[in-house]
Amino acid sequence: MQHHEIIVETEVDGAEEYAELLRRVIPAALEAEGVAVPCEVDVLFTNDEGIHAINLERREVDRPTDVLSFPMFELSPGEHPGAEDAEAGTGLVPLGDMVISLERATAQGEEYGHGTQREVAYLAVHSVLHLLGYDHMDEGEEKARMRAREEDILGQLGITRE
Repeated sequence: MQHHEIIVETEVDGAEEYAELLRRVIPAALEAEGVAVPCEVDVLFTNDEGIHAINLERREVDRPTDVLSFPMFELSPGEHPGAEDAEAGTGLVPLGDMVISLERATAQGEEYGHGTQREVAYLAVHSVLHLLGYDHMDEGEEKARMRAREEDILGQLGITRE
């Protein structure tokens, strides 16, 4: 398994307990997708207000959401960055950034009946797939493919819908 650097920052209380989860889930998702180079992924935990501001500023979408992904590369599913994309100083490929609304993750975890821990893990895997070029805007085949990969990766980690 590659050594990936998962940098977790938080603007909200209570997110620290999920940092270790992400340091396990994100590398597992990269491994499951066959990423063969060490990557850096930056994660920010915020609340609905914070993610709303970022969504408006970066995507011109005037509403909060659960997770945002900002990939460094334009990849297609199955395509990966290579060693040539690594930063000279660190040897890590800067894969991109993800922003998670812990407020929204908590609400969705309750709504779906599987808790915040599984929801945060799901959102992280979902975001990794976006960083690797997956998309679900078509609501059809691509979305189904992405959902199948998410469930497969979470299943490999033993994170199920309890």
